[in-house]
Amino acid sequence: MSRHRHLLLTTLLVTLTPAAFAAQPLPAFNGDAAQSSVSGLSSGAFMAFQYLVANSASVKGAGVVAGGPYYCAVGNLPTALSCMNGLTPAPAALLASAETFELMGQIDALSHLAKRRAYLFSGTSDSVVQPAAVEAGDAFLRLAGMPDAQRRYVGTLPAGHALITPAFGNACDANKTPYISHCAVDDNGYDQAGAILTQIDPELKPPSADIPAGRLVAFDQKPFTSWRARMASEGHVYVPRACERGEPCRVHIALHGCKQSSKTIGDLFYTRTGYNRWADSNNLLILYPQVDPTPMVNPSGCWDWWGYSGADYAWKGGAQITAIKAMADHLVSAPLPSPATDAAAIRQRGAGLP
Repeated sequence: MSRHRHLLLTTLLVTLTPAAFAAQPLPAFNGDAAQSSVSGLSSGAFMAFQYLVANSASVKGAGVVAGGPYYCAVGNLPTALSCMNGLTPAPAALLASAETFELMGQIDALSHLAKRRAYLFSGTSDSVVQPAAVEAGDAFLRLAGMPDAQRRYVGTLPAGHALITPAFGNACDANKTPYISHCAVDDNGYDQAGAILTQIDPELKPPSADIPAGRLVAFDQKPFTSWRARMASEGHVYVPRACERGEPCRVHIALHGCKQSSKTIGDLFYTRTGYNRWADSNNLLILYPQVDPTPMVNPSGCWDWWGYSGADYAWKGGAQITAIKAMADHLVSAPLPSPATDAAAIRQRGAGLP
C-alpha cells in the first residue's frame, strides 16, 4: 500500500470510528409498561427501593440487595453514611415522610404496595451495608402494608457486599470489585437473579441454557436524561428473541452498585449476573441503565439516594427516577405487530439488524 493510500485510509478510519461505534437509539417492543419490576445492588438497591415506592402504581415488585428503606438518607450524605452503617431513621418516621410526599402528589399512592412483592438480602459478611439497614427496609414495607407472604428477607448467607451468582465472581465472603460473587447453598450455587425474579413473579419458567440466545444492545441514554441526572451517555438492554418476534414482553430494570458501571468493570454486570438466562425463557427485557463516576459530585458512580441530583431525588419527578422510567416505558411502547405489514420488520429484528 502506498504511503498516500495508507494516510487516506487512516484519515477515513479516524473520521468514521465515532459514528461506527456510536450507541443506537433504544429499541421498542410489544409489552405492558405496568408490568415492570426493578432490582439492584447497594446504591442500585437503594434506588430500586425508591423506584418501587415512587412508582408503585406501575411496578410489580423490587429486589433489594444490600440496600435500605425509602428516603433513608433524608436528603443528605452524612445520614446516608449512617444508614449504611445500620443507624437508619426509624422506619415509621420514613413512612411518615413518604405519606407526606403522597399527599403532595410526588409519589404514587402507598396503598399500591399492598399488592406488590419484594426480595431483600443482606450477607452476613457484608462490611459495606449493615444488615440493620436491610431489616429497616423490610420493616418499612411491612408498615406500609405489604403482607408478610409477599416479602422475602434473606439474611443468613455468608456473603460479602456483592450480587450473588451460582458460579461466577469472587469468593462468597468478598467485599471487593467487581462486587459479584459466587456462593453455595446446599451444594448448589445461589442464583440471586433467579431468587429476585421468582419472588417478584412466582409463576416464572425455569431459566434457559447457560448461554443466553438473545442480544445485548448498547443504546443512547441521552434522549432520556438531563444534566441533573448525571447519568452515562450509554446504557444496555438485553433483548430475548421472543421480544424480537413481537411477542408480549415485560421489563425488569437491573441497577448496578457503586464502582460497578460499565466504565469501571466493563460488561460484567450486564453479562455475568444471571438475569439474561431468566429473560430468555420468560420474555423479559432486562434494562441496564448506567451511571458513570463524576468527579467531586459522584466519584464512585453511585445511583442517587441522598440528593446529589436535586432535592426531588426520591420522587417520581426526580431526575434519575424519571430517566429510568422513561427508558423502561419506551422499551414496551411498540404497538402489536400486524402479520401483513410487520413481518419483514420482525424478520429483520430477529436477524439482529437495526
